[in-house]
Amino acid sequence: MLHIKGIGASAGIAVAKAFVMETPSFDIPSHKIEDVAAEKARFQDAIAQSKKELEAIREHTLRELGPDKAEIFSAHLLIVEDPEIVSQVNDKIESENMNAAKALDEVAQTMVMIFESMDNEYMRERAADVRDVTKRVMAHILGVTFVTPASISEEVIIIAEDLTPSDTAQLNRKYVKGFATNIGGRTSHSAIMSRSLEIPAVVGTKVALEKIKNGDLVIIDGTEGDVFVNPSEDLVKEYEGKRADFEAYKEELKQLVNEESITADGHKVKLAANIGTPNDLEGVLKNGSDAIGLYRTEFLYMDSETFPTEEEQYTAYKTVLEGMEGKQVVIRTLDIGGDKELSYLDLPKEMNPFLGYRAIRLCLEETDLFRTQLRALLRASAHGNLAIMFPMIATLEEFRAAKALLLEEEAKLKEEGIEVGQYETGMMVEIPSTAVMAKQFAKEVDFFSVGTNDLIQYTMAADRMNEKVSYLYQPFNPAILNLLHNVITEAHKAGKWVGMCGEMAGEELAIPILLGLGLDEFSMSASSVLRARSLVKRLTKSETEAIVNEVLNMDTAEEVVNFLSEKFDIKK
Repeated sequence: MLHIKGIGASAGIAVAKAFVMETPSFDIPSHKIEDVAAEKARFQDAIAQSKKELEAIREHTLRELGPDKAEIFSAHLLIVEDPEIVSQVNDKIESENMNAAKALDEVAQTMVMIFESMDNEYMRERAADVRDVTKRVMAHILGVTFVTPASISEEVIIIAEDLTPSDTAQLNRKYVKGFATNIGGRTSHSAIMSRSLEIPAVVGTKVALEKIKNGDLVIIDGTEGDVFVNPSEDLVKEYEGKRADFEAYKEELKQLVNEESITADGHKVKLAANIGTPNDLEGVLKNGSDAIGLYRTEFLYMDSETFPTEEEQYTAYKTVLEGMEGKQVVIRTLDIGGDKELSYLDLPKEMNPFLGYRAIRLCLEETDLFRTQLRALLRASAHGNLAIMFPMIATLEEFRAAKALLLEEEAKLKEEGIEVGQYETGMMVEIPSTAVMAKQFAKEVDFFSVGTNDLIQYTMAADRMNEKVSYLYQPFNPAILNLLHNVITEAHKAGKWVGMCGEMAGEELAIPILLGLGLDEFSMSASSVLRARSLVKRLTKSETEAIVNEVLNMDTAEEVVNFLSEKFDIKK
């Protein structure tokens, strides 16, 4: 038996035969061609076939996983017909009599190298998209057939170097019981989509593809990150038992769907869900979420080829508000920039876009764009329990300017005889200056929502997507916990509530200390709500409050993690 360790990317246990999915090696010909027109037609035909396949994959993904995941393939469709790539390949065919495969290979390698050399993590990730798309086109040029997950017709665990977005989107849950890859992390495309599909996954094993052969019996534990190859009968029985326990646990959690999120000593909190589109409502309701703590409106813009109209936005917001039947919906205004770009919005190229012209900074400049969204939100407020939240606020002046525009649009709507309902106005706390100045901000907002993903990386001055400094992404660092303590304390003094919509809110080990600090709302992926509710019901507010001062005065994140793990018997 062989034991391989990787990163647990999607929880669950799977036991099945290995299906090794290797990327074919393309034998790129180097010969010159004579018929330029025929070679260009061959290239164009390969593009057309690839486009047809990508459109089918996008439609499948839209049905199975929703528009935010399908957006990956909208981007791939742009790449497959990218004028710069197409023209460069055609130029090489024409001017150098280069065959289409060789021309595409040279152009693709150059494009990948350019993307990989960029400082921006989002742009570096686009190299993988270019590889995925050009591999597909190359296969059609060369007439090479390679195995895809769509062809699998028996229960297997996929073993691969990596799974591209198009591979993962084609996984059939009936047959694909899990997968293990050599590379990848918890935030890679394949990991994110495996969690959406609820397929157990272990990534970053480094050696799975070399060590595992087709037909080998494999166990994967997507929670612990373990892969066992050709295990003993006893180990198979042990993991079959663990799988049964895991499935029973999921069924047990379903009993909590209609229960309150309340501690053992009677303290009630809100366990809310983060969403990107109205299509996500089904998961929110299925998991018994108390509210929507973050509606990311940027997906409405990213799924469109032009700025969405006021009416389109109003319809989307109204759908979500009505669907929640009176439960609160926190809608974040447009948060574009950084790693989120719009093809139809010409943003300036910046050395550090995460700290640049984005979110509220962009909206306060592009006021026509911002006013359209504010009008749609205000109109939708008549249909439910709305809270409007401004992102990336760094100064009081920014919050005041954004709120002034909101009030101006409210006045205009009322003059037009259009109904505006009751709503709250709040802001994200994701910049250290805001957390430090919480006392001043608390006088002017109705609520705070802490975006821990950015607050942590800005406080620690470390890009959380950069592997070299990822060790500094420390949610449990006492510096972060003390900032959270200040925000919650000052908000409560002013009679305001505090939510959290970053990844930390759904992390089991964080829930006890956040509860002790007095966090009012925990917003997470909808699939995490019942697990969090189960934990909250086992805790008491008094026991979590009793350890706050001790934790805040610790020296390191490791010390905090070890203390919380032992105190509450929760694994990190």
